[in-house]
Amino acid sequence: MTADAILILDGQEYRLPVRIGTEGERAIDIRDLRARTGYIALDPGYANTGSCESAITFIDGDRGILRYRGIPIEQFEQAPNFVEVAWLLIFGRLPSAEEYRAFSEQLTASANLDESMKHHFEGFPRSAPPMAILSAMINALSCFHPEYFELDDRAHFQAAAAGLISKIRTIAAYAYRHSVGQPYIYPNPRLPYVPNFLHMLFSQPYAEYVCDPLVRDALNLILILHADHEQNCSTSTVRMVGSSQANLFASCAAGVCALWGPLHGGANVAVIEMLEQIHRGQLSVEDYVRLAKDKNTKMRLMGFGHRIYKNLDPRAKILGRVAEQLLPKLGVKDPLLDIARRLEEIARNDPYFIERKLYPNVDFYSGILLRAIGIPTNMFTVIFAIGRLPGWIAHWWEQAQTEGMRIARPRQLYIGLTPSDYAPHESRV
Repeated sequence: MTADAILILDGQEYRLPVRIGTEGERAIDIRDLRARTGYIALDPGYANTGSCESAITFIDGDRGILRYRGIPIEQFEQAPNFVEVAWLLIFGRLPSAEEYRAFSEQLTASANLDESMKHHFEGFPRSAPPMAILSAMINALSCFHPEYFELDDRAHFQAAAAGLISKIRTIAAYAYRHSVGQPYIYPNPRLPYVPNFLHMLFSQPYAEYVCDPLVRDALNLILILHADHEQNCSTSTVRMVGSSQANLFASCAAGVCALWGPLHGGANVAVIEMLEQIHRGQLSVEDYVRLAKDKNTKMRLMGFGHRIYKNLDPRAKILGRVAEQLLPKLGVKDPLLDIARRLEEIARNDPYFIERKLYPNVDFYSGILLRAIGIPTNMFTVIFAIGRLPGWIAHWWEQAQTEGMRIARPRQLYIGLTPSDYAPHESRV
């Protein structure tokens, strides 16, 4: 039996329920705080605020733990299968053989876009950011599939989830092809999820791109490691938009916009830009680190540290191993990998980083791997969005199924002007 928390305000005592999660996490339930006390909790950035109860993902940042539906993330490394993990996140368990087959068939059947949607791409300039196109086109999808506006049963929801997970690849590939002035490549129904995406990205008329199994596994793993990460900025955005009963497409399009920010999904691009800056500037890694530690310079060490992890990001450990294996096997000699390795070595042994718990995070190696696969830098965040989509869908559905779900409406502490009178225009100085 857990005792309530006791809050004393203005000499009056209030008992607040304590909730305990399945992994022993503790929370003080303050949902009635304002009604009972007249006070609100002030927590800019929500670092100490639990916005929901969720059964999808568990993170222990102090111990470097990440689990999807109870399964440690490391267990997906040996046989990476993004479709299987998507099902796990959305429906709460690993699929049976029949469920996996049926879901895969739904993905294949849903891969094509309505032909009219191709004209929408032509309305964007070739220089348009792919994330802008991705968000707009996910919203446009809802116009072509009004049958998914109201998802009132699991079968209907599964069809919508499969359609969105499948079509996001096609939208992403078409956005890239449009940006480089190349013809759109239709999905190949004979190819699995990841090879089909790379086929739409890189094939040419009469010259089909053949996906190396090493590349297939690496990209599967990148998508898996990005598939969910608890109540991050974009997932919280999907939940907030979904709390208004906005449809799945609109909610996920909002998630894309949140992910677009350089402090969220754009972080691996910043890592590549940093490594290229070191390489182009012919700086030694030691000199760059010294400048990054100097508050008087604009140098920043990107890809180190994490809002949640105060230990090594478990996703970074996996991708570091994959990078070491994949690049030599593909014959890729990327000087940026050598720079990255040296940066990691210095950071692991420098008291400055150790004291501040600045360890490599998932963004540190994902960009290097995407470069090796041939993904252009401006598509890195799009890949992140494809990976994160199952998590968004899982959270949207979990919230929609929660009894007593209320529209999200944070409070604020007003610090503006006190009451004053309107002054007519002619009397203003």
